Amino acid sequence: MKLIKTITTVAATFVMAASAFAIDGTQIMTKVYDRQKPDFSKAAVQVTLSKNGKVEETRNVGEYGRSKNGLADVVMVFLSPASVKDTRFLQKENNGKDDDKWIYLPSLKSTRRVAASDGSKAFVGTDFSYDDMSSRKVEEDTHELLKESEDKGNFKDLYVVKSTPKDPKSSQYSYRISWITKDAWIPTYIELYDKKGKLVKVNEIRSIKKMPGTNGRVYNVPMENVMKNVQTGHTTAMKMINVTVDQPVPDRTFTTDFLSTGK
Repeated sequence: MKLIKTITTVAATFVMAASAFAIDGTQIMTKVYDRQKPDFSKAAVQVTLSKNGKVEETRNVGEYGRSKNGLADVVMVFLSPASVKDTRFLQKENNGKDDDKWIYLPSLKSTRRVAASDGSKAFVGTDFSYDDMSSRKVEEDTHELLKESEDKGNFKDLYVVKSTPKDPKSSQYSYRISWITKDAWIPTYIELYDKKGKLVKVNEIRSIKKMPGTNGRVYNVPMENVMKNVQTGHTTAMKMINVTVDQPVPDRTFTTDFLSTGK
């Protein structure tokens, strides 16, 4: 009887240990990457640039999204003010390689490809870099689950995962730490560390809205995304003013011809 009791106790210990590690960092980041996205999306976006809490400029942007064969395409059209009006940006996700990015600059009246070497440069004068605009592939990093539950910002009970590039040259950051919701699989708070291991930027999603799509689908849509450079005190806030999902957007919108002509 004593032997049976001992075996039962050991077995229970193993079960408890297994449940404590029911999911690991790589599995969490895979769920983040694979979360369901709308087939199409349209949004009016208000972009606010601030320094130490003082607003420097407010921009109005039109954003179009498409998810096709598991790959996401995004177009951004800057509408105002005059300093950025008619600037247009296209990003196309690829399988197994970096995203393709192009930008149309009205001052030059030309569209140019954004080279991979330009990934760390500021995106149209914001605190987002070109690389910040796209998601890294899960397999590019090692992912360590630091905590299974922690509150952060406006959200509670989040996974905390540290992601470190397998190839240090592949990222402008030495590592990042993400706080991730367990229901929507969205990183709502990300700390980004520079090559010296110092915190350089914090990316925070402050609100998420559930939006009904077609065929009974419901999407979790981030409504306010704020990037702050903690070393300079400069901040860029992107706030969705109006969003629609699963209403088709013409294929031509996601081409370099559209960037050049705006139609």
